[in-house]
Amino acid sequence: MGISEDIKQSHFKSEFNKAVINVIYTNSWLNQYQVGFFKRFDITTPQYNLLRILRGQYPNPATVNLLIERMLDKSSNASRIVDKLEQKGLVLRKQCSKDRRAVDVVITEKGLELLAEIDGALEEWENKLNNLSEEECATLNHLLDKMRVAPKEASLETS
Repeated sequence: MGISEDIKQSHFKSEFNKAVINVIYTNSWLNQYQVGFFKRFDITTPQYNLLRILRGQYPNPATVNLLIERMLDKSSNASRIVDKLEQKGLVLRKQCSKDRRAVDVVITEKGLELLAEIDGALEEWENKLNNLSEEECATLNHLLDKMRVAPKEASLETS
C-alpha cells in the first residue's frame, strides 16, 4: 500500500507535501513497531538509544549533556531516562571528577549484557522488516539527509 491508501487521502498540495506526510507517517509506523519490540526487554526506545550511546563511549563515561546532544529524540528527557536505567541497574551515575556541576554516566556490565541480547534479536527483527535493497537504502539515506539540510529560516519556531 502507498501513503494515499494508508491515510485515505488522494490529493496532496505537492509531491514534497506528500513526501513530508509520508516521512511523518512512516516514522510513527516504525515507532509503533519499536515500542513492541523493546517491550519484551523491559526498556523503551529512548532508553535503548541512551544505552547504545553509552556503549559507544564505554569504558569512558558520558555527561548528561553529551547524551542529550547525541540522542535521536531531542525531546526526550535524558536525566529522567538515566534515572530509570539506574533503577534497573543498567547504568551508574557519579559526579564528574573534572566538573563538579556535571554528572558522569557509564553503562554497567548488566547494561552491556542486555544490549548484547538485544543485538541478535534486533538484527532478526530488522531483517523481517527490510524489503529494500542496499542501493535503495543508500538512496533513501541520501534523500533523508538532503531533506534535513533545509535553511534555518524554514524553522517553524518563532523568534
